[in-house]
Amino acid sequence: MITKEKVLDALSNVIDPDIGKDLVTLNMIEDVAIEGNKVSFTVVLTTPACPMKDQIEKACYNAIIYYVDEKAEVDITMTSKVTTKRTGANQLLPGVSNIIAVASGKGGVGKSTVASNLAVALAKQGAKVGFVDADIYGPSAPIMFDVVHERPTVRNVEGKSMIVPVESYGVKLLSIGFFADASQAIVWRGPMASKALQQMFGDADWGELDYMIIDLPPGTGDIHLSLVQAVPVTGAVIVTTPQNVALADAKKGVSMFQLDSIKVPVLGLVENMSWFTPEELPDNKYYIFGKEGGKELAEQLQIPLLGQIPLVQSIRESGDAGRPAVLQDGSPTAQAFINFAQNVAQQVAIRNANLEPTKEVEMK
Repeated sequence: MITKEKVLDALSNVIDPDIGKDLVTLNMIEDVAIEGNKVSFTVVLTTPACPMKDQIEKACYNAIIYYVDEKAEVDITMTSKVTTKRTGANQLLPGVSNIIAVASGKGGVGKSTVASNLAVALAKQGAKVGFVDADIYGPSAPIMFDVVHERPTVRNVEGKSMIVPVESYGVKLLSIGFFADASQAIVWRGPMASKALQQMFGDADWGELDYMIIDLPPGTGDIHLSLVQAVPVTGAVIVTTPQNVALADAKKGVSMFQLDSIKVPVLGLVENMSWFTPEELPDNKYYIFGKEGGKELAEQLQIPLLGQIPLVQSIRESGDAGRPAVLQDGSPTAQAFINFAQNVAQQVAIRNANLEPTKEVEMK
């Protein structure tokens, strides 16, 4: 006779490969129902972008067949609830579960391209995603999301006028580019830029989000410090190319977040422009900027390599056209960004399971 206890006992043999504990202990099994030899239950993953989803589902099915009844009819519903470890007394963005900073030590490495494709890839897999273009002096989100002519609206929320983010490809976004002429240079001192960032956080109605992606300016400056002071950042993703000059600056970007005064977990490194592949020769790889420099740096710094993104003409074309490359279903480029996004979500789940809550940085 099949019982709920037998089902849970069987599923306690299924280990979450990221967290290293069984699904029952992690409270990831819900709605167990039994009718004769029919067994149904729900597995609640830590992210809709879980790269191990199929593996976990198969392991659950095998556990019931092996430990409970080989003739059981197993119906598994896979769903998700994104974990969070954010905290803070006067917390901005209370409805945002995870804030991910995308940074680079230098410009020209494709940081904004990587950040925008990360946001769209997460949204495409079912997550609720927001995007803040914090590159105050060179905002590119309006172009990359094809919303150059859009403008945020304002609505009243509990007696306060709040900015309503623009939506594109399932992502809510704000950029200083919405509030300035596209052909006009933004000449601001640090405090003005920091104030603009604060307003995009505190004066906007973001609602409930699983992930907020912050596209930071290149380098390590005022905006980076303003970000970690304003909100508790879940983790940082560092973008580099395989080139030695970029790697040297990426190393500085990692060390900034690891400073004792900041202590923002580095989720990993993504290597952009890993190799050049001509459209007409999709199996050919030309290592224009060097080979696997990002991989070697990740190993040296003992942080995960989150992905390697090829240098393909269609990525540039899709960015200019305002249609992120990850939307090109079935293409190797789209798959590279999907894999990257899944790895980021995976590292967020691991971080939330093993590290203390993130707090706002108090600069002295």
